[in-house]
Formats: sequence, C-alpha cells, structure tokens
Amino acid sequence: MAASGGLSHALTLDRVSKRYGGSIAVDDVSLRIARGSFLTLLGPSGSGKTTLLMMIAGFVAPSGGEIRLDDTPIGHLPPERRNFGMVFQGYALFPHLTVAENVAFPLKVRRRPKAEIAVSVRQALDSVQLSTLADRMPRQLSGGQQQRAALARALVFKPHLLLLDEPLSALDKNLRADLQIELKSLHERLGLTFIYVTHDQQEALSMSDEIAILRDGRLVQQDAPQALYERPATRFVAGFLGRSNFLSGTVEAADASGFAYRCGGQALRHSGDTAPDGAAVLMTLRPEKIRILDAGEPAANRLAGRVASWTYLGGDYQLVVDVDGIGPVTVSTPTWRRSTPVTGAAIDIGWDGDAAVPVAPH
Repeated sequence: MAASGGLSHALTLDRVSKRYGGSIAVDDVSLRIARGSFLTLLGPSGSGKTTLLMMIAGFVAPSGGEIRLDDTPIGHLPPERRNFGMVFQGYALFPHLTVAENVAFPLKVRRRPKAEIAVSVRQALDSVQLSTLADRMPRQLSGGQQQRAALARALVFKPHLLLLDEPLSALDKNLRADLQIELKSLHERLGLTFIYVTHDQQEALSMSDEIAILRDGRLVQQDAPQALYERPATRFVAGFLGRSNFLSGTVEAADASGFAYRCGGQALRHSGDTAPDGAAVLMTLRPEKIRILDAGEPAANRLAGRVASWTYLGGDYQLVVDVDGIGPVTVSTPTWRRSTPVTGAAIDIGWDGDAAVPVAPH
C-alpha cells in the first residue's frame, strides 16, 4: 500500500488565526509542511495545536489567514472534500462493525465497487499488521490493535495526507514506544505527509522530521528535532524540549570565535556565537553536555561544586551540583562511567565552549 509521489502533498498555512469571542486560540501562524514529511505540532495544553489541526482538517473554520494544499486554497472546502485521513485519540471505531467493516466504511461512503473495497481493505490491514483480526469486533481488540484499525481506516482511501491527534496518549508507556516505531516505519513506507499532534516531547523528538512548537497560540520555532534540541531559540523552547540549565551572565570580551562572560562571579567561555561587550546573555546548557572532571582534566569551562542530591535513572545518574555564585546545576552522567555519587562530595564539573548556547529570555 505504498503511496506514490502523486499521493503525497505539501501543505501551507499562511497567517492562520482562530478567535473565539475575545479569546485567541491560534494567533497568526504560518507553516509550510513539506511533501512527504512527518511534522509534529508540539506544545503544552492550551497552546493551540489541536485547534490548528482541526482547521487543517476542516472541522474548524479559521478566523483569518489561508490554508493551501499544493498552493491551492482549501479553506472553503468541507472536511469530506479535503481527502485527509484522520486518526483521533479515542480511535472512534464503530462498535457494531467488525475491523474489516470499520476499515471499509470510508470506501462505502465513497461508493467504491465491492471488489475494489475488498482489495483495499486487505491492503490497509496488511499495512498495519492486522489482517488476521479482520473479523473481530472492536471490543475484542487491545488498545494498540484498536489504534492500528483506526490507522487502517484513515489510510484505506489513499488520503492526500494523514492527520493524527494525540493517537497514542491513551496507551501505556511500553505500547506507546512500540507504536511510535511502527508509525514512523509506516510513514517511511507510505511516503505520505503526516501531521501529528502531541504534548509528549520525547515522542515528538523520536518520530518527527520536523517539529513546530506552539505556545499560547503562536508558533515559537519550527525545525528538525536535533536542531531544536541543540539550538533552541528561546528559553521556553529549551525548557520545554527536555531538561536544561540556564546561566545568566554579562559579556566581558568578544571576538570572531565567541565571547567570554561572567555568571555569578564565575568566568566562562562560549564559542560559536558572538555578542557585544557588556551585553546580557542567557545561556542554555543541557545536563548531558556537562562532564564530571578528574583532577587535571582540561575543559573550556570548569566549575567547583558539591553534590547536593542525586538520582539513579538506570542508564544515567542525575546529579544536582551546588556551584558558588550560580546555584544548582543539573548534571547527567552515564552510570557505567562513574561510581555511585556521594551527597556532599566536592566535585569539579565542566563543558566545552560550544555546549552552552545563547537563547532569548522569553
């Protein structure tokens, strides 16, 4: 059931907004979603991601802006004429129909020939490894199997693109992890444009080609997962997309390779970006970028501190290190590289010059 190039489409949102009375749910959002990509709309509750998805689907009318499919405006089209597949959090399977009948439903509504329906249903169920359960009722399926059936139903009519609204949120952690892998594999096999909504940062990082981060109805940053994680534009993005330390300082000297800055009385060095002398800077520093240093081990930045607390996380220890003038710094280090930490022990921590990056303070 692989999708041909003609079945995958690019989508453009041009300054799209949604207002409910005096409340703004989506505020002037512009996005271009590349043909065949897996884009995730990520944000906290109330950020506008589901409203945005419902406007793409046609269930909610925008208050302003334009939505285009392959440069053709579609804002005037009802949902059924957009030819978009949709998978909801609650599956929305018909309880009185078998799996095969559920999957066939969109084709029957479109009055496709019976022979075509039979072939398409079989192909759709094969694509989600559910062909052996075609005659079961939804109540006889596990949560993961119900989600696969919902996927097959959304794909059976060969949609232009697939919209997924937190489809894995009702599943337990292990099953979610398995289905994340399956969904990503399915996307790669089909070559179809996926637009996915979640509030789960790890889910977004592991599955997406691109992530669009929303906050209070506005698009904050859109980029590939690694670029967002390594180079967040704002404090919000850095803090929302994983754990991070924040260092506020003042630039003391800058050159073409970077700048020296002072944070809480500590002299630090950053390489890769520049800033004017005397400028206030806010740096974000991921815990896994920080090393516990041995005596004499070189580091572009070196700080002395004491272990305030630590947590065992299986593959990693997470330490909170108190540093004079700076306060608590969170450090993540692999368990196989270190002996068990000792609360109150004096340690030195350090990081490379490009490990911390400057971010906007909002």
